[in-house]
Amino acid sequence: MSELRYWVGFNLIPRIGPVRLASLLDYFGDLGSAWHASATALRAAGLPQDALEQLLYHRTRLDLDAELAKIAKLGLRVLTWESEGYPSLLKNIDHPPPVLYVRGEVLPSDEWAVAIVGTRLPTPYGKSVAQELARELAAQGITVVSGLALGIDGIAHRAALEAGGRTLAVLGCGLDIVYPRQHRRLAAQIVESGALLSDYPLGTKPEAGNFPPRNRIISGLSLGTVVVEAGERSGALITLHFALEQGRETFAVPGSIYSRQSAGTNAAIQRGEAKLVTCVQDILEELNISAVRQQQEMREVIPETPTEEALLAHLQRGEPVHIDELVRLSGMPTAVVSSTLALMELKGMVRRVENMSYVLAH
Repeated sequence: MSELRYWVGFNLIPRIGPVRLASLLDYFGDLGSAWHASATALRAAGLPQDALEQLLYHRTRLDLDAELAKIAKLGLRVLTWESEGYPSLLKNIDHPPPVLYVRGEVLPSDEWAVAIVGTRLPTPYGKSVAQELARELAAQGITVVSGLALGIDGIAHRAALEAGGRTLAVLGCGLDIVYPRQHRRLAAQIVESGALLSDYPLGTKPEAGNFPPRNRIISGLSLGTVVVEAGERSGALITLHFALEQGRETFAVPGSIYSRQSAGTNAAIQRGEAKLVTCVQDILEELNISAVRQQQEMREVIPETPTEEALLAHLQRGEPVHIDELVRLSGMPTAVVSSTLALMELKGMVRRVENMSYVLAH
């Protein structure tokens, strides 16, 4: 808890983002030392003048104990890069948020997640498609991620909940504020079967500039992002582009050429930025997660072992490695490698391709 207060503290300092915080952590070894360091030491750590001035000004005025007390009173959990429960998919993007505020619970099973985003003004067609995709993904044990906005976002969250599944909502404000206000009840329901998340400190208002960075977290939490309906300048397309940058799968639902709400999705498909989606199976097959419930059960029954870790070190996504090569690289007997790979495939960790070669599943 003593170190957590400094993570929260730095998250309150303007001009200190993930890159600068990582530099401070590397230089000082821990954030407590960085928080109390002299101006000379902070300059030596590479902190530029604008950020240095902000830190020196705010750290003498902030009451970190009071801030932690507010967080606790609201029943929130704070996850940092060093937290065991920090979402692994998000942690693997470039410059993930150092601090995540969480209301509800993020589970290991949420690594099987797909984002569904789109316009705030959907057509009846868009509403129907969003409901169907979210409902069927949730029924398959896949967590639905979105942004709690009006329109497609809210529809996707509700459909996932109605199917008895899990859903995560990423907000563009502090978690002491629910935005939009019309979704207060929905937000409370999400907390019961998922979580609300934000990297913004308490008290942060839902200003327009907060939402593009928020979209980066939505895509970062997900194996793939689906845009249902989006105009040419829709914020949903920002989420799609972040997913592309993060190396995640991207999907879009085609629409009428006469519909403004489908102009952005149709263009993304045409440019090759997103794969065309006509049903949930298109998503499941592309992500190779059609047997999620079985994979989750296998992971619970059979924990990871040093043997699995040794094989994973020699596997990559999209570049098949033959079993004979894995035997050579790992130095383990063929029988051990073969049986371990079989279990890893059942657990959804690897996928066998032609000629007894294997790749990482995701």
